[in-house]
Amino acid sequence: MSEFFTELTDKHHEFVAKQPVFFVATAADGARINLSPKGMDSFRILSPGKVAYLDVGGSGNETHAHLAADGRITIMMCAFDRPALIFRIYGRGRAVLPQDEGFDDLLQHFTVLPGTRQIFVIDIDSIQESCGWGVPYMSFDRERETLSKYHAQQDPVERLERIKERTTSIDGLPQRVQSHIPLVD
Repeated sequence: MSEFFTELTDKHHEFVAKQPVFFVATAADGARINLSPKGMDSFRILSPGKVAYLDVGGSGNETHAHLAADGRITIMMCAFDRPALIFRIYGRGRAVLPQDEGFDDLLQHFTVLPGTRQIFVIDIDSIQESCGWGVPYMSFDRERETLSKYHAQQDPVERLERIKERTTSIDGLPQRVQSHIPLVD
């Protein structure tokens, strides 16, 4: 009932383009497993073997800490309509912050969102499709605007000042912090 692939196909591109939500899972030795839902049109396919997503500041930064410590990441999408499908990307990821070389080139693939703090780049190890027959039917209404409104009303320089001391995860793992504001054309 499941099939594995080594690269993204045209069929995968079509499926991914229709998904309004995806889930990100990471872990590191001695730390909690982190599982986060994502939306906001923030996921991009960069090549058949590489994907990325734009990350906006929220409740924490566990994904960053886990990837720095371990590197493993799983992305999951599932069809809430027809045909039923669960789609997983297994890979190795890394955070690219606004102050890092290559950030501006990556940013060209995205619409900059208020509160943008980093882009996660994932090199694909394997892709799995499975039936998804246990996933309920649901319909997408609209994106929530709360997080974008929250970040838009903040002064970006003050925000960076507030977060500069957040150098560890909730489990004490080290993480780098954003020190630059992404430039928008």
